[in-house]
Amino acid sequence: MENKLSIIIPVYNESESITVLYDEIISLELPYIYEIIFINDGSDDNSEIEINNLIDIDSTVVLINMKRNYGKSNALAKGFQYANGEIVITMDGDLQDNPLEIEKLIDKIDSGWDVVSGWKKYRKDPFSKRFLSKIFNYFTRVITGVKIHDFNCGLKAYKNKVVKSIDVYGGMHRYIPVLAAYNGFKITEIPVKHRERTFGISKYGGKRIMKGFFDLLTVIFLGKYLNRPLHFFGKVGLLFFTFGLSINIYLTYGWFNGIWISNRPILFLGILFIILGVQFFSLGLLGELIYKINQSNDNKIGSINSNK
Repeated sequence: MENKLSIIIPVYNESESITVLYDEIISLELPYIYEIIFINDGSDDNSEIEINNLIDIDSTVVLINMKRNYGKSNALAKGFQYANGEIVITMDGDLQDNPLEIEKLIDKIDSGWDVVSGWKKYRKDPFSKRFLSKIFNYFTRVITGVKIHDFNCGLKAYKNKVVKSIDVYGGMHRYIPVLAAYNGFKITEIPVKHRERTFGISKYGGKRIMKGFFDLLTVIFLGKYLNRPLHFFGKVGLLFFTFGLSINIYLTYGWFNGIWISNRPILFLGILFIILGVQFFSLGLLGELIYKINQSNDNKIGSINSNK
């Protein structure tokens, strides 16, 4: 439907915030036909009851119930599947994201961007959370090359074609701008107001840092190296091989000068590095072979269908 807007809100034990957030959204008087999609991510409080109460009075409200707490990424993925709006807004259900920022996000999308990420420039969170977030955002920005300041901000706007083309799971919600950028979409950000938590407790924990690191490796590999695995494994293999070769050249030079090397542990380290280098390089070649075979099969299937 023309000018339709989808607002996706994952909630997990946010029963006290839901009605307040809903009232703030409908008070905006947005010039769009819109739907508000709540994803209940396995809450064990009254979140589902609160959302159903809203459905009774407003047909624009939709509830998607997850069978258990799968996490924010899976909740967003369900919302993305359901969303019909030309523009899709995501926001957290804890009231820290301000609905007043929605219009600014939409204006930025209308100016030609595919993804607009919120930047909580002045965060209303404890110092420890802000500090870890700055480290996370810095390394993500450097490693991925996507130049935004706040990857983990829940307040974002997307064109519908973006959310339908990316696969979000695990902890990938932090890297949606990266996934979109790797798919050729235009990414930008705008500062947004951030509010202190009013109800409930934060779901943020230290274990998310390690999970986020592994998710980042997955995003980089799938985004940059899926169709050229040798570039990834070859770099690692070359690094190991170079270390091992350098160690053995050093030992060989000493051997020529009368230094006995058979009883030196560093010899075995050098051999190990060389073996690892060859193995990683071989793994990259194998990955290239598998990718080319799959491409060849896809092309054959395509040509057969086109000739019918």
